[in-house]
This record gives sequence, structure tokens and C-alpha cells, in this order.
Amino acid sequence: MLSYSDTPIQEIRDPRLRTAGVTLFVKREDLNHPTVSGNKWWKLKYNLTEALRTQYTAILTFGGAYSNHIYATAAAARELNLKSIGIIRGEEVLPRNDVLRFAEEQGMSLHFITRAEYRRKNDQDMISRLNDLFGDFYLIQEGGSNSLALEGISEFGTLLGNNFDYLCCPVGTGATMAGLIRS
Repeated sequence: MLSYSDTPIQEIRDPRLRTAGVTLFVKREDLNHPTVSGNKWWKLKYNLTEALRTQYTAILTFGGAYSNHIYATAAAARELNLKSIGIIRGEEVLPRNDVLRFAEEQGMSLHFITRAEYRRKNDQDMISRLNDLFGDFYLIQEGGSNSLALEGISEFGTLLGNNFDYLCCPVGTGATMAGLIRS
């Protein structure tokens, strides 16, 4: 499985916070892995476990040209010796941006589709067409958002405990928030 480093909880000190009577802490999950960091590690954890358990040799996933999920999935697949395929929303632009360049350096094969096609990413006929193009693969939906991702994020939420008044997180697909609520 992917390596994981325990991460610290860091207090953010600022005079404005002190004046407002607020104590702010950040769980530094950006330090949990060199390239598959933050919530992406937790969202991929059980997806990758399942891909390996069921003996898939390739992973296919979806994302935009600046997707952290594409970046993390490419790195994770390389670490686990899995082939990776990224279905990228929109037209191909050269030269590649840093995210897509990194993904290709990790061995990810990039396939660009129109925005109209991308809206059909969950349709069975689209998945069948991708199977015809790329062969057998383990599918991880956009952002890594599925029940296995929720399981991983929920595990992380349980590790956090509940010794706080508010828990804040950014929202993309909503899977991280859903997993935290679940825990």
C-alpha cells in the first residue's frame, strides 16, 4: 500500500485570531505523503486496495487539466506499479501545464475528451467505450469520489476525534465533506 507519514497539528498564531478569541489549528495532511497528500491519500486508500485485491493492473480516472486528483492518482499508480489512464476534460493544450506534465512523468496516459463527452463520464456506454479503447481497468470516478473514498475519509475523520468546535475543509466533489460527516 502507499506509504503514510503521521502528520502534526499546527496552531496558527495571528493577532487577529487572538483579538477575536479564536484558537485555530490545522492538521497538516499535506505532509502525509510526498505526492499523494492530503485528502487524496485517504480517498485513494481503499480504491487502490480494492484495485490490487481484485488484481487489476490499470487504473482509469477523470479530471480537469489542473486536477489534484489526476496528479495524486498518477503518483499513486506509479508507486504501486499500476498503469494509469487519465481522462482529461477539454481540449489538449501544449505545452502541458505542471499537473499534466507531472502525471505523464509518472507514466499516466492522458486522453482528452470534449466537455460534452465529459458530462457523460458516469454513463455505462461511455465506460464501455473506454474499456474498448484501453482494455480492462479499475475505475475511480472524478475526484476519487465513491463509497471507498468515503470509507477512507471517514477513517481520517475518526482519527481526528471531536475535540473542536468547527471543522473546515475545502469542497470540490463533496466526498471529503461527506466522509467527515459520516465519521
